[in-house]
Amino acid sequence: MKYITQTGLIATLILTAACSQTPVRTSPVAVQLSSADKSHPVEIALQQVGAPYRYGGHDPSGFDCSGLVYYAYLQQGIKIPRTTRSQLKHAKKIPSSNMRYGDLVFFKISRSKISHVGIYIGDNKFVHAPSKGKSVSISSLDTRYWQKRFVTAARI
Repeated sequence: MKYITQTGLIATLILTAACSQTPVRTSPVAVQLSSADKSHPVEIALQQVGAPYRYGGHDPSGFDCSGLVYYAYLQQGIKIPRTTRSQLKHAKKIPSSNMRYGDLVFFKISRSKISHVGIYIGDNKFVHAPSKGKSVSISSLDTRYWQKRFVTAARI
């Protein structure tokens, strides 16, 4: 009988939540981790999956993209700037090939300036607050939409 590793179980739970028709407010990943691990910004952001998008929002009642990043890091006691462009200036740019859990990913959506940010969760996926009418969710950097708009990765 094969045993499911904790990492495999966590990955399965993340994918299940991401593909769910009904938004999930509590991250299944956080349930599987020790209390010390739950304070990591990624885990805090994942706990917000399903929270509504709200322009200027930076708490569980609603988030915009940089508000989610700000909130996740602040809950761990790390104060970072509030806006996407300020977060990029504050962080250290890294090659995308060196991305690791908790790094930030930045995008140009419709203008020539960086206008969107998410938190890298591994396996070429990131958690973010996409846009009006949507909720905090997990997306893949492998999709054509995000590949075309990806600009850089950075580390806090």
